Amino acid sequence: MTRSMNAAEFKAKCLDVMEQVAASGKPVVITKRGKPIVQVTPVIRKPETLRGFLKGTMKITGDIVAPVDARWNADEP
Repeated sequence: MTRSMNAAEFKAKCLDVMEQVAASGKPVVITKRGKPIVQVTPVIRKPETLRGFLKGTMKITGDIVAPVDARWNADEP
């Protein structure tokens, strides 16, 4: 859930709000007269290299090297 606060409160607590957003990753909407005007969101950092960016996201189950029992007919006319 997105948190919201009015502009006067944000002005008084700006540095604390930025630290909270950076730590939690949850955005804060700043309102003026009850209408949302801006949103403070954390910076999404991209990895320096693509190598290993999916590490830990996949799981191999079973034997991936053994032959498959399925018969292929790709080279038959």
